[in-house]
Amino acid sequence: MDFSNLLIQWYLKNRRDLPWRKTRDTYKIWLSEVVLQQTRVAQGIAYYLRFLDRFPTIFDLAKADEDIVLKLWQGLGYYTRARNLHHTAKYIVVHYNGEFPSDYNEIIKLKGIGEYTAAAITSICFNKPYAVIDGNVYRVLSRYFNINTAINSTEGKKQFKQLSQSLINYKDPGDYNQAIMELGATICTPKNVLCDSCPLNQTCLAVKNMSISSLPVKIKRINIKKRYFNFLVLDISGKYTILERRKDKDIWKNLFQFPLYESAYEIDYNEIIKINTFKDLIVKNDYKLQIFNSKPIIHRLTHQHIYTNFWIIKTQSHLKGAVEWENISNFAVPTLIYNFINKFKK
Repeated sequence: MDFSNLLIQWYLKNRRDLPWRKTRDTYKIWLSEVVLQQTRVAQGIAYYLRFLDRFPTIFDLAKADEDIVLKLWQGLGYYTRARNLHHTAKYIVVHYNGEFPSDYNEIIKLKGIGEYTAAAITSICFNKPYAVIDGNVYRVLSRYFNINTAINSTEGKKQFKQLSQSLINYKDPGDYNQAIMELGATICTPKNVLCDSCPLNQTCLAVKNMSISSLPVKIKRINIKKRYFNFLVLDISGKYTILERRKDKDIWKNLFQFPLYESAYEIDYNEIIKINTFKDLIVKNDYKLQIFNSKPIIHRLTHQHIYTNFWIIKTQSHLKGAVEWENISNFAVPTLIYNFINKFKK
């Protein structure tokens, strides 16, 4: 039995019971693929079900306010996914009358949809032979064929794309794509590989050459940028605070935050009171300033680490645009700020 048939046969007997595997509805498949980008399945299920409960159809999502979409996404991170999801839902409703296009070349033009997602949708929903490539697929193929080409090199990307497409099952491309991803997620994992349970172990070259732990090969070239955030948290009479919306083309765009001063290094009390961001928040000299955390809170993102201090400004002076603390849960905020609020308001 060949590679693809073995995989599909194994998959149909061993696949996990996941909600998006019970449908061929393009909207639901698309939603699941977007949610699962950069997200573990265990975490993604709850968000997927919550989204479908609030937006059961693409029309419901399209007419929603972006703030509501971002609020539901809160905690998943990589918020560009949510904004693109919302944008594309509106585009499909307007230009395709709510019906997802079935052609790969049309799907990949949609905002937020790359080669992987387009291939997944096209194969699962429309039974067309487009092979998916993700971390799981790279891992399975590099080990099975004992390929030492770096998966994040130009040569490697081309090689694995061609190989993956040559292996796809033309009769059942949707199940094949899901099968190879499932194998990578549950059996051929980065560590603690379960080779004894793998349907391909008899012909796997990495097993034969004892090279599993060294594959796949990846060039390390991520430079981590350090940023220093100082959030100025107004606590007005214990009842109100100030929030602002992030507008720049940066992380957390359109989410809400406390007034922010980004410094080039970690700054102290004497430097905080001199910055204009702080001065603009002080109506008169009736404030008490203190730092909330004893050392910077480090929020790690893929390409940057954010060193954060929360500065509490207690005052009695009311500012225009202040919001009540008891209503702050209505605003979509980054996980970093959400965690702070939960600790601060205990």
